[in-house]
Amino acid sequence: MTSSFALVADIGGTHARYALVEGGDVLHPTVLRCADYEGPAAAAKAFIRANCPDRKPDRGAFAVASAIIGDWVELTNSPWRFSIEATRQSLGLDRLEVVNDFTAVALSARQLTPEHLVAIGGGVAQPDRPIAVLGPGTGLGVSALVPGAKGGWSALATEGGHVTMAAATDREAEIIGWLRRRFDHVSAERVLSGQGLVNLYQALSALSNRQAVFSTPDVITQRGLDGSCAVSREAVEAFFTMMGTVAGNLALSVGARGGVFIAGGILPRMTEAFRLSGFRNRFEAHGRFQPYLAAIPTWLITHPLPAFIGLAALVAETPPS
Repeated sequence: MTSSFALVADIGGTHARYALVEGGDVLHPTVLRCADYEGPAAAAKAFIRANCPDRKPDRGAFAVASAIIGDWVELTNSPWRFSIEATRQSLGLDRLEVVNDFTAVALSARQLTPEHLVAIGGGVAQPDRPIAVLGPGTGLGVSALVPGAKGGWSALATEGGHVTMAAATDREAEIIGWLRRRFDHVSAERVLSGQGLVNLYQALSALSNRQAVFSTPDVITQRGLDGSCAVSREAVEAFFTMMGTVAGNLALSVGARGGVFIAGGILPRMTEAFRLSGFRNRFEAHGRFQPYLAAIPTWLITHPLPAFIGLAALVAETPPS
């Protein structure tokens, strides 16, 4: 049996990343600007013309920053709207799978190798047990990988980033109280995302009777890590510890004795600070279930494109009959 030649794409609000997959290898990863194309089919055709004009992929898998409900897909923070079936036909594919972007990251968890993982704390993964995946970026992605009764694994498509954020300290209660007066609902994503870091900084500035002078997560992170701004430093540390609360809650909710993987575009840029932060202590700080959580390993994913690894695994699977 010949191996499939597949097209994969990780589509966000501003950029779409395309690649080809053959024999498990990811080939020609390319970043395209969404604004330069009418939709994913047009961008895919341009990518194929540039990278394999004499050979066409026979199947595809796209990860999109959106919930997938039915055939019609509307991307968050992007003008792209498309029909999955119409896109499949336009590209001449036998099969096209479209999944949430964090579902694709979850599918990568069992494929990642040690050089793309940084252990945060102790614990040993139990085989054939659920795996939790979460990570902050533009939003807060949440998924889990669940073993099947007859073998194989299924990735859950969730909106777990929008669960209500809980305070674990009096200071966090003050932060959430301030944010609640600004937003109808303070979700985990309101504090654990790029904009979430800005929200934390603004809340802490107000609570500290200081003027909020920074407005981007990159500047707040830089000022926090180099210690030049006390409020930024507190915001970054709150970001780390509140991530521990949410990760611990997720591990308990799905029974993630197979481990917790943390992805997203923010934390890999400050790996050492995250490793030395209060994240792991807070992850375990769940009362009577501290020993349960202490046995669960947590890893930071440092692979630059984990969604491609997950999509490569997806296109390699035989579709259900």
